[in-house]
Amino acid sequence: MDYKENILGCEVYYGLRESAGWHNFSKEQTERALANSLYTVTAFNENQAVGMGRLIGDGMYFMIADLVVHPDFQKRGIGGAIMDLLIGYVSRETPVEGRSSIQLIAEPGKEAFYEKRGFKRIPHEFCGSGMRKVIRRGTMKV
Repeated sequence: MDYKENILGCEVYYGLRESAGWHNFSKEQTERALANSLYTVTAFNENQAVGMGRLIGDGMYFMIADLVVHPDFQKRGIGGAIMDLLIGYVSRETPVEGRSSIQLIAEPGKEAFYEKRGFKRIPHEFCGSGMRKVIRRGTMKV
């Protein structure tokens, strides 16, 4: 498996999201989001993109916005390797005596994958419920 940093493009992004049954965003949004990502990792098996991870944030708070492994390649350690690279980026970017928070929204049934890597379910003793609001405008053609 080959892991490449900061090369994730729309075509691969769309294909991997579709492989997981996720909806895509407009091309304009996707291009802007990818350009503004702090760090991306794309996993390749013999030049075929089989996984990706995308990190966004401001230097104190980080969010794993996408972590997808094509269903045909799951359970091979690819998602874990991508997570290690994303977490490693945040660790390197956190200054001495600083602290950073990494957040994400897990797909149902995937929580244990993240818990193995030190993530805690919300709510817990320090954080309330995670929340989300989606805004839609017009008809999307993707």
